[in-house]
Amino acid sequence: MKSADFAYDKDSGIPCGNLQSDYRCSIHKNLRSNGFRGCTVYECFGAGQKVSQVTYSGNDWRSKKEIAKEMFDVFPIMQQLHEMLRYLYEALNRKEAREIHKDIHQAIEQTEHLTYLNPKSILKIDLLQHRAFVNDILNRTSELVRTTGKNGQKQKVKLKKGIDLIGSNLRGAYLRGENLRGAFLIACDLKDADLKYVDFIGADLRDANISGANLSGSIFLTQAQINSAKGDHHTKLPSSLDIPSHWLK
Repeated sequence: MKSADFAYDKDSGIPCGNLQSDYRCSIHKNLRSNGFRGCTVYECFGAGQKVSQVTYSGNDWRSKKEIAKEMFDVFPIMQQLHEMLRYLYEALNRKEAREIHKDIHQAIEQTEHLTYLNPKSILKIDLLQHRAFVNDILNRTSELVRTTGKNGQKQKVKLKKGIDLIGSNLRGAYLRGENLRGAFLIACDLKDADLKYVDFIGADLRDANISGANLSGSIFLTQAQINSAKGDHHTKLPSSLDIPSHWLK
C-alpha cells in the first residue's frame, strides 16, 4: 500500500517494479530518495536466498507459476527461522553467555536442520513450539548479558508500565541493562541516553532519536532497526553494526 514508506500501491505476491531480472533492486542505493524508506528497514535475514536457491534449487517462480503460491507460503516460515538463527549466533558470540553455549549450539543445530527440509515439511513445522524453545534460550542469554552490564552506579529512569514508549522523552536517560524487548520506541527521544547492554529484540525504533546515545554492548539489535532510527556520528553502536549513510547527510 502506498505510504510514507512505500512509493506506490502493490498487491501481495506481485513483484516490485524495481526488481531486475537478476533479482537485484535497480534503485537499492537510492531507496530513501525514491520514496522506499520501508525497504531500507526490512530484513529477511537471508531467507529469500535460502528459499530460492536451496529449498527450490534455483527454480524461478516467475517461469514456474505452479510453485509460486507454495514458495510464497514457505518464505515467511523460513524468514522466521533465519531470524532465530541470527539471534542464536549472536548469543553464541557473547562471552557473558558462556555457561549456556552448549544449549545455544543445540538450538542452532535444530533450527538449521529445519531450514533444509523440503517445502511440504517446512509448511508443517510447529513454528510456535520451536520459537518458544529458542526464545527460552534467548531470554537466558539476555539475562546474563544485562546482569553483567549493570553496575548500579546510577539510578535508572523509571519507565512507564508496558512497552508503549511512543514519543517518550528519555533524553540522557540511564537505561543500561534495561529489557526493551518488543518496546514501541517510535519517535522516542533517546538522545545521549545510556543504552549499553540493553535487549532490543523486536523493539520498534522508527524515527527514535538516538543521536549521541551509547548502544555499545547492547544485544539483539539489528541493522534494520538502526536504519529506521535517527542518529549521528556521535552514536555508539555495537561493532557488528554500521552507521547508516542517511545519518551523515
